[in-house]
Amino acid sequence: MRIGQVIGTVVATRKDERLVGTKLLVTVPVDTKGKPCGPAMVAVDMVGAGIGEQVIYTLGSVASRAYSDRHAPIDAVIVGIVDAIEEGVDRQ
Repeated sequence: MRIGQVIGTVVATRKDERLVGTKLLVTVPVDTKGKPCGPAMVAVDMVGAGIGEQVIYTLGSVASRAYSDRHAPIDAVIVGIVDAIEEGVDRQ
């Protein structure tokens, strides 16, 4: 799982039938300080996230398994909304 921030929504009136009814959000990976650290992606929202929220997402085959239709063409899925990030032991 990874941490990202929702920066927008995607509206697609024509899409794979297995994605009908899904909410698609533009998400950018962020580090633990909340700074962007990678390219934006489109993720299926499973938890009701909104623009500006930090989220937990997963990628690849794990993402498609998290969705109810395991054969849907999904590369990224949002599985949680971050309330807080608490840093622990310093990694050196």
